[in-house]
Amino acid sequence: MSEFTIPQPTRPWDRKRSEVVRSGVSLAIVGLLSFAIVLFTGFSGVDGWALCILLLCVAVLIYRGRKLSKKERGNATVQLVITAAAILAFAPWLSIFGSVLVKGIVGLKVNFVTSDMRTTVPDDDLSMGGALHAILGSLLMVLMATIITLPLGILSGVYLTEIKGRFTFLVRFVIQSMSGVPSIVAGLFVFTTYVSATHGPTALGGSLALGILMLPTVARTAEEVLKLVPDDLRSASLALGARQWRTTLMVVLPTVRSGLITAGILGVARVIGETAPLLLTAGSSTAFWFNPVKGPIASLPIYVFGMLQIGTEYAVNRAWTGALVLMLAVFALFFTARKLGGKDKR
Repeated sequence: MSEFTIPQPTRPWDRKRSEVVRSGVSLAIVGLLSFAIVLFTGFSGVDGWALCILLLCVAVLIYRGRKLSKKERGNATVQLVITAAAILAFAPWLSIFGSVLVKGIVGLKVNFVTSDMRTTVPDDDLSMGGALHAILGSLLMVLMATIITLPLGILSGVYLTEIKGRFTFLVRFVIQSMSGVPSIVAGLFVFTTYVSATHGPTALGGSLALGILMLPTVARTAEEVLKLVPDDLRSASLALGARQWRTTLMVVLPTVRSGLITAGILGVARVIGETAPLLLTAGSSTAFWFNPVKGPIASLPIYVFGMLQIGTEYAVNRAWTGALVLMLAVFALFFTARKLGGKDKR
């Protein structure tokens, strides 16, 4: 038998290894030169360093552009502009993350997640007290909001994609309108309709306010993932004699199970850091309160807000640590959503 070679797909858009190494070395040299300029000139800080890098990159582009063709010069210019715009958009987020990490890790001790502030004042040493009551309060309210909102959001998505009744336009309009409702308005609505009637903030009031903000995210995400189900699956189920409710329950929903879980996680990540509605509906406390329908309860966003309001050194450190824990929780939720969203390949 004659030997033959199986053709391999090529990637002509990939850059050669030598080009990547040369670009990396050039960028490193530009970075070092920019650092030297910052040290010996009036430029200062990270912003001055980034501006020097941009100016030097423009100078290098002009110098090399004399040897390039018109098409290559235009491509290099667009690439530089897009890269600079991406870095400009990414820099504020990186600055926020770096600030929270550097300032929050100072107070991240074991007692921060194992103790409350029942016998500790905010100005005590960081080795005393903690935010356990706030963490548990946030988890309780988010759990209650999820129990209330997740079924409603999924049912809304099912109505919009499977039932398509006469109120489809109205339901979609209400969901889209709720997406733009400010969080303080949701808190004020729950305050006037529930908190005022029950004579005080409670965990249930906070969860209702969070549920109002969480519902549009869950409903819209559920609608989008349900649209991904092929119509052939629905037709096959109906052809076998299944009713529409059975097709939806036994075929459609299991097919997008991971997507619906992702919808719930994204909804939780949307509301876990909300502060304004909890100021009106949940209140604050220095210890964990077990009764969800009576008495105020602590939450991590309110804990951070309260510590910043006090303003002393240790109180501000506790606030930064609370912000770090909250940010890590949001990152964990988004990471879980990405993992679950790409797990089910059906």
